[in-house]
Amino acid sequence: MLNIVVFNGGRGAATIIPEFVKEDGFHLTSIVNAYDDGKSTGEIRKLFRMLGPSDIRKVQQLMIPQNLPGYHDLQKLFRFRYGSGADRDACLREMRDFAENRSRKIGDSTIENDCIGKWLRIFVSSFLEHLPLLEKGSACRFCFSDCSVMNCIYAGAFQLFSRDFETVTLFFNKLFTLKGTVLPTNIEDKKLAAIRENGEVLYSEAEIVELRSNVRIKDLYILNEYPNKEHIEKLGLLERQQYLSALRSFVQATSNVIRAIQSADVIIYSPGTQHSSLYPSYLTRGIAEAIAGNTSANKIFICNIGEDYETPQYTASEYILGAYHYLTYHSGTHLRIADLIDYAIVNDRFTSRTEQYVRLDTEKLDRIGIHLEYGEFEHEDNPGKHCGRKILNTVLRLHEESFVGRLGREHP
Repeated sequence: MLNIVVFNGGRGAATIIPEFVKEDGFHLTSIVNAYDDGKSTGEIRKLFRMLGPSDIRKVQQLMIPQNLPGYHDLQKLFRFRYGSGADRDACLREMRDFAENRSRKIGDSTIENDCIGKWLRIFVSSFLEHLPLLEKGSACRFCFSDCSVMNCIYAGAFQLFSRDFETVTLFFNKLFTLKGTVLPTNIEDKKLAAIRENGEVLYSEAEIVELRSNVRIKDLYILNEYPNKEHIEKLGLLERQQYLSALRSFVQATSNVIRAIQSADVIIYSPGTQHSSLYPSYLTRGIAEAIAGNTSANKIFICNIGEDYETPQYTASEYILGAYHYLTYHSGTHLRIADLIDYAIVNDRFTSRTEQYVRLDTEKLDRIGIHLEYGEFEHEDNPGKHCGRKILNTVLRLHEESFVGRLGREHP
């Protein structure tokens, strides 16, 4: 059994993970940070004071086995959102009918799987039980507009499982008999903020994701609480950086994450939005040391194909060097880039005339000092995105070549 660990966000590996979970013969572990705070996830985080379940939910949805009874309804349940301007009373009534077993319908899904239905009703009941208490204590009202119903179910499970986010994630891995494992990087309820090179502060993960700009992000911060906008706006550029750095918090990777990395045969850094989805995971204490300590694993970086608004006009080398920068940000030991990355998969053939592609800077790439695997990795029907099958085949080939080469060196 080949153990593959992948660092990814909610959507960045959406074309890659399904190809891996189709195959037998290896186990896939997805490591995801849970700082998302946009839309209904932000509502859940604010009221329940928990990490955001949305990216975890999206990856778990990719791993639901197609032969699971009720598969199509579960897929609809994971995707379902109440409409914009949804009537709160109607949403609560539907959830209450489901929780009390008067209806098998929730969202637009009918849950026929008895075991899954039993647990979902328990979690919805927990959500409904705690919602009014938390609303009263925080003097704010939960908004169901554009709300993911699964986020509510995760929140109910979070309360039921003693507010332990990792336990919730592990339970859903088992409940839906996922073809793989999803793990949060850490369990501390932290917040993200960032600062651009022009001094503009992004006060949340949602702003990092949604506020588009051609000005680059200069630094990323994991914080205990969201920064005070009124206070920061009075500060100069250097003072803003110093203030946010003084508030910087630290998080520790869970023991399950460390064990997964230590036992991995292949470690993949997936493509995706860097500052919101990937860099926060790399900032987690213990991650880089565990990767470097696993000297037998093949460590493969997959460079973005299409340009991303979080990383405007980044070149291919900057994606690799950016990951290295954040992986070693808090490292107490000196780690070389070769300790963390063996190979980089870089697309060098571009098919679309309208897509904005990541620019190849081959001279700088060559100076990084890792093996560069160039090729045509773009999805033929989805310009700017990877073809999962091509990535799978390339990863397995690189691993096999490395394994054969290692045997040759050990037994000349």
